[in-house]
Amino acid sequence: MKSGWIRSSLIYVIILVAVVVLLYQFFPLTPKPVEIGLDEAITMSQNGQISELVVDNSELLITTTTDIEMKTTIGSLTLVELQELGLNLEGVDYEVKPSGFDWGSLLIGFIPLILFGVLLFWLFRRAQGANSQAMSFGRSRARLFPASTPTVTFEDVAGVEEAKQELSEVVDFLKSREKFQKLGARIPKGMLLIGPPGTGKTLLARAVAGEAGVPFFSISGSEFVEMFVGVGASRVRDLFDQARRNTPCIIFIDEIDAVGRHRGAGLGGGHDEREQTLNQILVEMDGFDTNTSVIILAATNRPDILDPALLRPGRFDRRVVLDQPDITGRSAILKVHSKGKPLADSVNLEVLAKQTVGFSGADLANLINEAAILAARRGKTVIEMDELEESIDRVIAGPERKSRRISVKEKEITAYHEAGHALVAKMLHNADPVHKISIVARGMTLGHTRQLPVEDRYLMTRSQFNAMIATLLAGLMAEKLVFSEISTGASNDIRRATELARKMVTDFGMSDKLGPRSFGDKQEMVFLGREISEQRDYSEKVAQEIDEEVHAIIKHAYNEAERILTKDKKRLAHLAEKLIAQETIEGDELEAAFTEPLGTRKKAEAPTPPPAQPAAEPKAKPAPRKRAAPQIVPKQAPASS
Repeated sequence: MKSGWIRSSLIYVIILVAVVVLLYQFFPLTPKPVEIGLDEAITMSQNGQISELVVDNSELLITTTTDIEMKTTIGSLTLVELQELGLNLEGVDYEVKPSGFDWGSLLIGFIPLILFGVLLFWLFRRAQGANSQAMSFGRSRARLFPASTPTVTFEDVAGVEEAKQELSEVVDFLKSREKFQKLGARIPKGMLLIGPPGTGKTLLARAVAGEAGVPFFSISGSEFVEMFVGVGASRVRDLFDQARRNTPCIIFIDEIDAVGRHRGAGLGGGHDEREQTLNQILVEMDGFDTNTSVIILAATNRPDILDPALLRPGRFDRRVVLDQPDITGRSAILKVHSKGKPLADSVNLEVLAKQTVGFSGADLANLINEAAILAARRGKTVIEMDELEESIDRVIAGPERKSRRISVKEKEITAYHEAGHALVAKMLHNADPVHKISIVARGMTLGHTRQLPVEDRYLMTRSQFNAMIATLLAGLMAEKLVFSEISTGASNDIRRATELARKMVTDFGMSDKLGPRSFGDKQEMVFLGREISEQRDYSEKVAQEIDEEVHAIIKHAYNEAERILTKDKKRLAHLAEKLIAQETIEGDELEAAFTEPLGTRKKAEAPTPPPAQPAAEPKAKPAPRKRAAPQIVPKQAPASS
């Protein structure tokens, strides 16, 4: 940065000096001497009009008594010869400069040319640099990781054992391809890694290169496509040329869907720049023969939009699926990312794995890092379980919003809302167990109730969906039962419950009235980049029935939540009071809050009224006074009479 600034400043200084010298040459500050003839100069000397004379080679510089500068050409005449011609030197200061080449004048005269030469040289260099950049515009921008570069191996990747096994064959082929070629086996030219974001596709590709010990070219699909036509195809050719010169090697194209979308899906038709780039990729992949040790790995989380020609055998022969890790995979991933970090003896990674259902590998890495940051912030030397569990909440809902001011009324509403979620989830058999309730503001939420399934599951039943919807609507029902009104805090719960109910009817066939049928033709709009858009394939009558079924499911769940909360209203108030006092309940304390007795506290809050106060009004009546009836139950006196 600094050297570039100095270089630019130097160029500007040179330009400024050149301009000044040129201005001085054409517009001197002092006037030029007046040209006169030799005869005129001799006459002036005889008339005493000259005060100074300077003989400078072939010129005679004259200064008159009136300070006017003149000059005349004398050729090869000397001063003695000038005197013989009549030059009068009496009373004149004269000087004879030594004869020779005037290097100073020559240098001054050539300074503008020198400066202009430097300026032209700089301009040509800049033009040449721009030209070289233009010529290199079509060069590949892939980053090369040499085989000697320290990188990851399969030991650094966990939770994807099946994918590692698939890719281990690639490593074996790159290390000893003769073993495969003797049997006539052909290693797949391309392998497509498919999985949600954060599941370790890029990490696994680098692990393959690290295990094989070969060069690794990494590039993103978006780096091929530029505004200029033909640049993407040129970069593809250059990338594969570099790969051939560095065989055996691996080419990794991340987010290949940016360039490998279905052809004909853009507005540019067959002349689209992206399609030309894809065509070049297809040609280059077909150009490899069985003896070329170049393996192409690509990653995407949208395999449904890729062009069929890219997925056919001979190009991307295999598809390796990387899914969200199960409990065993999460435990292994936590061990990998906690390696080298000081963990307390109380830390149980298996317990953390149970609490992180749905977390990807990137989420788990972030969890460990957040825990380390929290431990350092709190001045600890080891990472304890408290920091790890706090990090789970940070990853799910964001950091605590301690600066957010919440009124007492809003805090009470939030406590009853979350207590409603927890109580209904506890009472429903098919709901996931409640692990933690908190009314600490995090991110955009004022509180949250975390449920953890007992085990990883891949199928959902109708009863489980009904329990989920009832749990979502329980917060709204708790507000309605306690405060006789509802707040905006349940908006997200209502939206999620409605989406689940509609999927039950339209996608999962869980409606007895409509039967096992899907509704909505999900078509891919080619002119919108193959984006999925749902279109109706049913009549208005069926649409009304769908709405009625969705409403019936939500209504049933709503009534179920109302039944549970009305029956256990005291337990709801007990949970809410605990939340208001402690803000967070979890573990054994949460289990105790669901089971501990409630009678003692409620009796103290509702004492029996004394009998003397209601007897005050009947004392004023004369009829009861005449009777000898006891006044302990005065309200019965009018009835007895």
